[in-house]
Amino acid sequence: MLLKDIQTIFHNELDTENGANEVNSFFNILIKHYLSLNRITLVLEPNLTLTKKEEEPLFEALTRLKNKEPIQYIVGETEFYGLQFKVNEHTLIPRPETEELVEEIINTIILGGEIKPLKILDIGTGTGCIAISLAKTLKNAEVIAMDVSEEALKIAKENARLNDVNITCIQDNILNPNNSLAEIEFKFDVIVSNPPYVREVEKLEIKDNVLKHEPHLALFVPDDDPLKFYKAITAFAVDNLNDEGYLFFEINQYLGGEMKQLLADFNFKNIKVIKDVFGNDRITKALKP
Repeated sequence: MLLKDIQTIFHNELDTENGANEVNSFFNILIKHYLSLNRITLVLEPNLTLTKKEEEPLFEALTRLKNKEPIQYIVGETEFYGLQFKVNEHTLIPRPETEELVEEIINTIILGGEIKPLKILDIGTGTGCIAISLAKTLKNAEVIAMDVSEEALKIAKENARLNDVNITCIQDNILNPNNSLAEIEFKFDVIVSNPPYVREVEKLEIKDNVLKHEPHLALFVPDDDPLKFYKAITAFAVDNLNDEGYLFFEINQYLGGEMKQLLADFNFKNIKVIKDVFGNDRITKALKP
């Protein structure tokens, strides 16, 4: 079958739900991943014909896309902060908003003129995207990454190898008061977390490709205690951040005010709520006095 005819089938099957531009993006990702072809191939070789064997993964991917499965899970990878990351059903797919969190941390440290070796803790690391991006950029940083999921940490370790950085991975739950971090004898200069923060009541706002496929363990919190991870991490930071150390969070866009109050209640200073590129409250930054 002609490659361009397969592309037409993709549009016929997916455009109504996803839009032509996104379907083009899906198709370009798939032909690059499975066939090592670039999108320009469709223009330069309009009569390019695929064998049955070459067609198979494209039509398998089409079926998965029709079932609302994210393209990142289909190809098993995504890009984040200019780096490649493996992903699977045990990890959240890294978001552009989280890239903004990484950028804020890096800019804060660089503008602060930090030249000493840094100790950074990423709580709820998932794919390791935050920890690895920081380790890759901040060469003087020792980075520890923690997650409750053993399967997620397997991916984080693989991503660290893929991106040629060293991070220390710890499997434990920050909600456990006797977690493994208690055994660490030093304090951190930066603690960062993108914990679960979507309330159950907000499920109606979540698209099916996320709701049906991404791990709920890493997404949702109870309606009656939406800040439970933030409370635990902030309490931990009080005792385990160095003086003048920074605490960064990615947050629920609807709870910026509540987060600012929480940090104030724990006596953090220079508290900032930072909007993402879409104009939503998305990042908090605070300094331990």
